[in-house]
Amino acid sequence: MSQTRIKVRKSKNKKDNHRGARYWMAVGTVAAYATFSGDAVFKVYAQQDRPAPAVNASGQTQGLTVRRYDIPPGTLDSVLAAFQKTAQLSVTVPQESMRGIWSPGVAGLYTPQAALQKLLTGTGIGYHLTGPDKVILEIQGMATMVDVTETGVEISLPKFTQPLIDTPQSIDIVPQHVMQDQGATTLRDTLRNVAGISVAAGEGGAQGDNLTVRGFTARNDIFLDGMRDFGSYYRDPFELQEVAVLQGPSSVTFGRGSTGGVINQESKAPQAVALFAGTAELGTNQTKRITADLDRPLPSLGSGTAFRLNLMGHDSKFAGRDVAESRRYGIAPSLAFGLGTPTRFILSYLREGSDDAPDYGIPWLFNGPAPVERRNYYGFKHGNYLKTNVDMGTVKFEHDVNSHITLRNQARYAHYHRDVRITEAQIDATTLDIDPLTTPLGQIGVIRNQITVDSKETFLQDQADVIMKFNTGSLRHTVVAGAEGGRETSSPYRQRFDLTTVPRTNLLHPDTSQPFAGIVPGTGITDTHVIAISASAYAIDTVNLLPKLDLTAGVRVDWFDATADQSLPMTPDSPFKRVDVMPSWRGALVFKPVAGGSIYFDYGTSFNPSAETLALTVATQNAPPEESRTFEVGTKWDLFARKLSLRAAAFRTDKTNARETVNATTVVLSGSQRVSGVQIQANGYITSRWEILASYAYLDSKVTGSQVFPQSVGAQLANVPRNTFSTWSTFDLPWRLSVGGGADFVDSRTASSTTPLDPVTGLVKQVPGYWVFNAMAKYPLSEHIELRANVYNLADEYYYDQIHPAHIVPGAARSALLGVTLKF
Repeated sequence: MSQTRIKVRKSKNKKDNHRGARYWMAVGTVAAYATFSGDAVFKVYAQQDRPAPAVNASGQTQGLTVRRYDIPPGTLDSVLAAFQKTAQLSVTVPQESMRGIWSPGVAGLYTPQAALQKLLTGTGIGYHLTGPDKVILEIQGMATMVDVTETGVEISLPKFTQPLIDTPQSIDIVPQHVMQDQGATTLRDTLRNVAGISVAAGEGGAQGDNLTVRGFTARNDIFLDGMRDFGSYYRDPFELQEVAVLQGPSSVTFGRGSTGGVINQESKAPQAVALFAGTAELGTNQTKRITADLDRPLPSLGSGTAFRLNLMGHDSKFAGRDVAESRRYGIAPSLAFGLGTPTRFILSYLREGSDDAPDYGIPWLFNGPAPVERRNYYGFKHGNYLKTNVDMGTVKFEHDVNSHITLRNQARYAHYHRDVRITEAQIDATTLDIDPLTTPLGQIGVIRNQITVDSKETFLQDQADVIMKFNTGSLRHTVVAGAEGGRETSSPYRQRFDLTTVPRTNLLHPDTSQPFAGIVPGTGITDTHVIAISASAYAIDTVNLLPKLDLTAGVRVDWFDATADQSLPMTPDSPFKRVDVMPSWRGALVFKPVAGGSIYFDYGTSFNPSAETLALTVATQNAPPEESRTFEVGTKWDLFARKLSLRAAAFRTDKTNARETVNATTVVLSGSQRVSGVQIQANGYITSRWEILASYAYLDSKVTGSQVFPQSVGAQLANVPRNTFSTWSTFDLPWRLSVGGGADFVDSRTASSTTPLDPVTGLVKQVPGYWVFNAMAKYPLSEHIELRANVYNLADEYYYDQIHPAHIVPGAARSALLGVTLKF
């Protein structure tokens, strides 16, 4: 994993205005102590080069002297040795293997506690006081799992017991500091750092984040802290610590879906160190954004108690597009008990709401995007909306029975509400000439198809796990076993429209000011209620066969019972029901030739039930789950004292029984699809000043068999670019200036695979590939205030970002963002 490097400005006191400065410093000290307690006071005194009060293990204050630190980056072993000599503070390292972790070092005037916090930044390690001049290091967090081995400490995802370098799967991690440097405001922006992922446009009944991973849709494979985040909404990363993409089937650990992979968002969890951070940003596309992150230990409520609060407000237009706008807010409080103790408990809540002017982009004209200006908007300025509200409460519990057994339980209830009316532009065939290809663009009309949904979804689930480490003879085992159970519901209501009365518009000059019309009062197209009950049990065993060879074997059984009650106009209710019981398998071998390298082979399966998206119809109620299998071989290397990580993998995924629609009442499993590919990743530090995050993916996707659409055999799968590439790099220049930049390349994509040909041209619907370049610069105004500027799409490329068989959404035009970051 890449490490966070923080550059600290050295404070300087000036003789002029000395009395006034002292007065305001004293006032600031009192205010900081009242607001943020002890740790904030350390930093205020640090700027004055004076002794500061410290809080010991029992909550009493004592004197600590501020000292100047000049400790360069290095392993914790060397950094801690220099720190203890300067700070005269004893640091206990509970496990020797921690000493090999890379630390950014520390430079500037700090109290010992503040300096220790700086040099532990990005290591996944925290500390707590055990005496007036003694501290002990500890593993941070509870949302992720940390395993200590002879090769060092690595943060791994829930249910993954091995360090990332020894985990036999392609895993990309986008850390929080990269999201901050890039000014990422959506989950989709964050995921552009990962090759092999492409963005799809919203579908008729589902808006929000719609992604394709390794050639297969992953709209329902988005997780938050290891639990499914089911709702159809656009996610904001304001409360995320990092985002991990686990590519390849993961049904053994995550259940249904995950044919191409899983996206796991990790929330910011309370920590034992006080923190206040925030951002304020303004952009050229009328962007106004503010975030806040407050973390406070609460020793009065018990040892290891801490509270964290994340807030967000966002309002922006869409660069280069008329009318479209995003307005959202978020609040995410969490309360932790027992941090750093054998028993840990966290309560968390997420509230995220939006009120957007939605955008379904431009229409297809035959087999390509309509050649219109990027700003053309075909909806109604006062008739389209997308309103979403997410409420999610989670309870997490962990208990270390001893050094060999850990018990976990996590329960969540989520409620999602979506109210949407969106216009989808479609070419009016009645305005085309006898020879459609010669029709003047100014003559072509556009039908405004209306997509309306008022939907409520709920998610209730409980996960119970046990992690056990034991030996059988000379073999070392690490077993993760667990059970999950849940109840999910979906109740979408779709409004009926008379499209003959919905105003139409011109392709080249759409009129957004027309009054909206076309609603048929009191009627709907469908009113659906779906209830899905799920239960599963799994076990994964990682066996150390030899000092350099591990075997992983896992099995899971899922029971998925879905019932749908659908009302249609002028017809009685139509109940549908389907019960699926499916096993999933996984096996892998990992060979570790050296401490910082591994070579692995992995085999895994996944399944997609008909009611996976909580939708079941007369056509799908008799269709069994789709089944997929993947073979992957790869290698991982950590170089330069674990500063730089290199990954490479080759794989093949086969969906052996893909669904095919015969007619409105019949769906059969008569198709087959394959994606073969290669992925390469690099992330970390090339030098102490130069950080890089880069990935490349080659995906050869095709329909390998089809009884219903035989003409599609050999066709490229929908929304699967053959080549994708992403890189982001930052460099610390002299004069305390840091600069960064990146490039994203997405190859050409097709809109559909089973029916790929346009009826007029006889050609596949396809959008061209594109390059997008971005840049960043940041400069610390003080130790606690940083100025950052971002410029996106430097070349102002007109590209097509999100595609769907019925519409295309262009990417953003050139834009700029200026932000101020505060951190205390």
